[in-house]
Amino acid sequence: MKPIVKYSEVSKSFGDLEVLKHIDLEIAPGEKLAMIGPSGSGKTTLGRMLMTLEEPTSGTIELDGEMLWHMQIRDQLIRANEKHLHRMRGKVGMVFQHFNLFPHMNVLRNVTEAPRKVLGLSKEEAEDRAVTMLGKVGLQDKLHVYPAQLSGGQKQRVAIARALVMRPMVMVFDEVTSALDPELVGEVLEVIREIAEEGDMAMMLITHEMDFAKEIADRVVFGAEGRIVEQGPPEAIFENPQSDRLQSFLKRFRSS
Repeated sequence: MKPIVKYSEVSKSFGDLEVLKHIDLEIAPGEKLAMIGPSGSGKTTLGRMLMTLEEPTSGTIELDGEMLWHMQIRDQLIRANEKHLHRMRGKVGMVFQHFNLFPHMNVLRNVTEAPRKVLGLSKEEAEDRAVTMLGKVGLQDKLHVYPAQLSGGQKQRVAIARALVMRPMVMVFDEVTSALDPELVGEVLEVIREIAEEGDMAMMLITHEMDFAKEIADRVVFGAEGRIVEQGPPEAIFENPQSDRLQSFLKRFRSS
């Protein structure tokens, strides 16, 4: 089976700081991949590249069998134009840790804006899709409420609905609970768990929630200092870590 996402020799530098070093990584269709590692290990940058928010310094990324950041013209790889990036962007959804909702739009409009502008759906089609998705995340009674009137957990659930309504092939969840009060974390993780159980969509979960990663992921990737140090099934990574780096990371986590 061809991977839905393939990073090949991907590096990324910000000035003199190299945050990713020659990353090779594949995600299978429908696979739930958890990315764990210390802050600054490049996890979020991998997700942002897939969303075309950060461009690789070198290497290539393929999405659904096509180059993401490049186009093949005759025998030459050239940087993709905006039309290509725009088309590819529609295949990926991302939920960020800080919600990024439009404060001047109610919940329904926050969720329908992209399907109308990007997918060209009619108002009725977009609203039908949005109402269904908001029902799925338990917010069907908040359609006409504004973000300022929602709790952090509710805002994050709106952000998840907004990404899902685009029907992406791959969903990236970037530390989606790290800005939430502890008592709200569970409600957001429960929504993600339900989405994962539906099974069709590949997911990249960038997370510090180790128990959640263990429970939900098909495969866990541990990164540090811009490299992939270890990867494997959750039970292997958490119960039988091979590298000193992963062992000390998990020890620190368990004692915190």
